[in-house]
Amino acid sequence: MDIKPLSEIRSFLENIAERMGIEIVEVEWKDRSAELNIYIETENGVDLNTCEKFHNAIMDPIDEFDPTYDKPYTLNVSSPGLDRPFKTERDFMRNLDKAVEIKLYAPLKGKKFIEGLLCAYDGNTVTVKTEKEELKIALNKIAKINKAIKFE
Repeated sequence: MDIKPLSEIRSFLENIAERMGIEIVEVEWKDRSAELNIYIETENGVDLNTCEKFHNAIMDPIDEFDPTYDKPYTLNVSSPGLDRPFKTERDFMRNLDKAVEIKLYAPLKGKKFIEGLLCAYDGNTVTVKTEKEELKIALNKIAKINKAIKFE
């Protein structure tokens, strides 16, 4: 099915999101099921009420925008999940001084998995403080970096 470019859909929705204090993390199209998925974040996290409010706020405007050229589709608004990988500069900046998990493509000092405190991000590298040392790791060496989730 033909749809408008995801970047165009995202730009259209960002005006509404900003007014509501919401950040659009990702816009995803699933062709097989004709689903337009909008993943959102706020400073205080995302709950079901936040998703519902944003869904209701964008439902009519996005239908007028017509992302699928009059073809039927399902609109979903969701949290990206606790363990989603960092993708944007804002993801990294939001998680400075927080515990992260890093999976590497190849071992660094014998390890492909590193847990530590995200100390710095410069667009090309991250600096992580582990129990033993501080490591500066190039982003192109990282397969996945996300918030560390601890269950107590």
